[in-house]
Amino acid sequence: MIALARTRPIALRLALAFGAGVALASGQAPFGLWWLALPALAALIGIVAGAATRRQAALLALFGGAGHFAAALSWIVEPFLIDAETYGWMAPFALVLISFGLALFWALAGWLAHLGAGWRRPIAFATALGAAELARGYLLTGFPWALIGHIWVGAWPAQVASLIGPSGLTLLTTLAAALPIAGRGRGLGLSAALLAAMAGFGLWRLSLPEPLPAGPVLRIVQPNAEQRMKWDPDLAATHFSRLLTLTSDGPRPDLVIWPETSVPYLLDRAPGLLSEIAAAGRGAPVIAGIQRGEGWRFWNSLVVVGPAGEIAGLYDKHHLAPFGEYVPMGDLMFEFFGLRAFAAQEGFGYSAGPGPQVLDLGPGLGKVLPLICYEAVFPQDLRTAERPDWILQITNDAWFGTFNGPYQHLAQTRLRAIEQGLPLVRSANTGISALVDARGRVLSDLPLGEAGYKDVALPGAFPATPFSRLGELPVLAALLALAALLVATRRPRGA
Repeated sequence: MIALARTRPIALRLALAFGAGVALASGQAPFGLWWLALPALAALIGIVAGAATRRQAALLALFGGAGHFAAALSWIVEPFLIDAETYGWMAPFALVLISFGLALFWALAGWLAHLGAGWRRPIAFATALGAAELARGYLLTGFPWALIGHIWVGAWPAQVASLIGPSGLTLLTTLAAALPIAGRGRGLGLSAALLAAMAGFGLWRLSLPEPLPAGPVLRIVQPNAEQRMKWDPDLAATHFSRLLTLTSDGPRPDLVIWPETSVPYLLDRAPGLLSEIAAAGRGAPVIAGIQRGEGWRFWNSLVVVGPAGEIAGLYDKHHLAPFGEYVPMGDLMFEFFGLRAFAAQEGFGYSAGPGPQVLDLGPGLGKVLPLICYEAVFPQDLRTAERPDWILQITNDAWFGTFNGPYQHLAQTRLRAIEQGLPLVRSANTGISALVDARGRVLSDLPLGEAGYKDVALPGAFPATPFSRLGELPVLAALLALAALLVATRRPRGA
């Protein structure tokens, strides 16, 4: 396959690499076609490994990555279409920029892989690609969306994330795809054995006895306020009334959960707001997504409203989306150059909270780790000194459209539950709201585009997983070991 790749014109190979990347994206939600994504990844590895020069290898990997991200992250155009007359022209530029921008990580992996030769090159590319995917989850605030390892969400191998997280799952996947390219028949056998081991572990973990249920009944509220009308002042009272009705309807649960920024008023500037929420709760605490301000600073927050209308808990989102919620270095530009238009401290964007926080909701409800929207895509944001009893994500996925974005966001939250061995509750403005157990299985959900609520019993938790204790350390050790192996087996020049 490597020899065949070298004989094709470079333009054709670039097109093939881009197409392989698009096919690789079929493994992402909502499709989950891992059986198509894995051969596509193997094809891309073969194309890159067959490059004649390091520059060609980097270019082929760049186009492969761009194809993958263009298909997987096509939802990135949706925020620009909310007000299409004003911002619609930016949509194609945003898609091209993010696709080729993220693909630069893959291009570096392709360049590094060309340092090897023979069977080492596909293995080197698989190793470097695993390292690149790990790096893009951390560098420049990180963006670990559409990781290669995400193709397994919903399949047995996803349970391996409880051991080594999504980056480890990605590395095993790239190696499984590279082995047949590196070793033909023998490599195919090793690849099959690796995939069988991943699936076998997953099947075993899924067969474990169910943990004891936690007990409380939670109400997940989904108001379905469309993004283009969500902040219309004339509709604010209507949207708020819908939340109150969905909260007060039916039997009283132990806790009510509203989605991100569901309250259309500022926490500190709406007298009587908390009393109305508490009255709708009928004695049950209500967790609500709300914005709050102090002077010219504003936060994207979660508030726990107690039965008497008091603030029983507060969390400010700390991992903000760059350019969506704040401008990077905006405050510094204001301090040093007086550029006020980019500064969060001057009211242009959100300010970041202090960091991850576990909220104690008292006996019965236990301790919860809150995540607001985008924070759920970062496994490192769930590692806290104190282990919670469950995870809560409130989000507004109306920004992501209705095709693939909301489904991919849900898939990543399912992986967080597996990694931590904890149940997860998700309340989304327009959907998909869901109850996820400690194995990442969706037990109950509210589909996209529907207003309503679900009363669900909180499942139990598993003991702390290896990944929750060790984080990325095993993956880093594996990457170093593979790099050492490739260097140790490299042939000296002239040999």
